[in-house]
Amino acid sequence: MIVRAQSVPGGTADGVSLVPLATLGPADSPRAGEIDEVHVRRLAAARTFPPIVVHRGTTRVIDGMHRVRAAALLGRDAIEVRYFDGTSAEAFVLAVQLNVRHGLQLSRAERTAAAERIVASHPAWSDRAIAAAAGLSVKTVAQLRQRSTTAVPQLHARVGLDGRVRPVNAADGRRRAADFIRGHPDASLRQIAAAAGIAVGTARSVRLALDRGESPDPAPRSAQASTARRPDPGTGAGGVLAQLCRDPAFRFSASSRLLLRLLDNRILAGRGADHVLNHVPAHGKDALATAVRQCIDTWNTFLSKLEETPTNSRQNARSPDPRCRPAGHPRVPGN
Repeated sequence: MIVRAQSVPGGTADGVSLVPLATLGPADSPRAGEIDEVHVRRLAAARTFPPIVVHRGTTRVIDGMHRVRAAALLGRDAIEVRYFDGTSAEAFVLAVQLNVRHGLQLSRAERTAAAERIVASHPAWSDRAIAAAAGLSVKTVAQLRQRSTTAVPQLHARVGLDGRVRPVNAADGRRRAADFIRGHPDASLRQIAAAAGIAVGTARSVRLALDRGESPDPAPRSAQASTARRPDPGTGAGGVLAQLCRDPAFRFSASSRLLLRLLDNRILAGRGADHVLNHVPAHGKDALATAVRQCIDTWNTFLSKLEETPTNSRQNARSPDPRCRPAGHPRVPGN
């Protein structure tokens, strides 16, 4: 859920216009401090920098106050601008997103304050969507929402990072899905998910529970925690990955082997994670955290697409040819 700057009608081919510095208003910035003059001089020394982003309705700078100051320091009276069309609240969200992803890093206190404003201005956004925008963890945003002093509406559903509306209470969504399935036993998973406001994967889980004669309600947290404390070594993350690596349908497909390599993050489990974290340079910690969040967003998007892919379309893939084997694999004798 990324708010984007839009091009200017009548501007240059790439949507950039040259705008006088005197017409620009101060930024509604997530930064709490003053302009960093060292950074301004660094930008001025480069002499060229990307266009700034300006809110068309108010002419206030959304992203680029340091570049505005650098342009003035160079004696220029105009700067390249991309305009954003939207509300002031949306403009602030865009300012946060842009400052989280490039330029001077926002401090944790600045990102937290920004998240508090977004919780108040966009109460329908999920904790995950706000966390991605502000560069915080989902847990931190949930805590901010709980202790917010602003009257935040208690909504039954929120808009997720992927733009979908999902119920806040998972049990309510599962019950709605169960009621819909009972009234429409031949409905597809997508139809169930749309009617109940839940994910396709959740709709599948509810249908399987009903088929087994079980309650559609999610398992109590205590039961989930108990299961998590006693993982089955054959079905844990590493065990499932090992099973997939032994599956010929994956082993004999170049794209599937690539996918398995991307999934192999076992080095980050147990003491491996401590070893890796101990060698992360202090100055790169925030940038690495941003990169990890972007990877999580990418995998969440992939997971949503995977859950929506009909099972029969995946089963229609060609069976592996025993004559095609990866390097180092023993040859299969002919018939």
